[in-house]
Amino acid sequence: MQTNIIEIFSSVQGEGRYVGCRQLFVRFEGCNLHCGYCDTENEAGAHLMCNVEIAPGARRFREIINPLDANEAAAYINQFLLELPHQAVSLTGGEPLLQTRFLQELLPMVQGKIMLETNGTLPERLAEVLPLVDIISMDIKLPQNTGVDMWSKHKEFLQLAVDNHKDVYAKLVLPGDLVEEDFQKAVEVIASVDDNTLLILQPVTPMNGVPPIEPGRVLELQQMALERLKDVRVIPQTHRMMDQL
Repeated sequence: MQTNIIEIFSSVQGEGRYVGCRQLFVRFEGCNLHCGYCDTENEAGAHLMCNVEIAPGARRFREIINPLDANEAAAYINQFLLELPHQAVSLTGGEPLLQTRFLQELLPMVQGKIMLETNGTLPERLAEVLPLVDIISMDIKLPQNTGVDMWSKHKEFLQLAVDNHKDVYAKLVLPGDLVEEDFQKAVEVIASVDDNTLLILQPVTPMNGVPPIEPGRVLELQQMALERLKDVRVIPQTHRMMDQL
């Protein structure tokens, strides 16, 4: 099985529960959503080459012809893991769950813990790879950012992860023009599955015309969420602050 991979590199996790941990990132093409604040160019079929870092943290890359087969990708990943301990291998994108057949072949060969960074809208795809994944970083996508209502899919996705006792947390990006009704709905979806689920509130990194959110408003929203959930944390994109990849 082959697929296009955008890049493979070693850096610190800048978002969510494992912020600050050294992780190996494998970035896949393509996404089933189009969020206005997206900071990644991930158009499917647009990457003739995969950029593979020459060594962990080198910030210099060599180009490998796409598509890569699973054995080739696993060899690059395992070499990184051999050279430096990483807390996890982060599958990111884009939306990695669009590549479930490739992941089914790749992940059993990877010699490390697997973290899935996902938009949380493809529960059927999650079921196909769930036994191979250790950590799930699940975005909650607000209709104002995507143009579509994904509440039922989000609930089904989170329920599947919780029922299978996965290390799962939810992440919600807060734009300056946040629709409060949608925010409350997101909190209720999480609480209806398991109110112990960690929710990360991530103030948007302003780009593409998306306005920033006021600091005081962030505190108000955290307080609102804490009325229904037991663990709500505010964590911005810290890798942006540190100028990390």
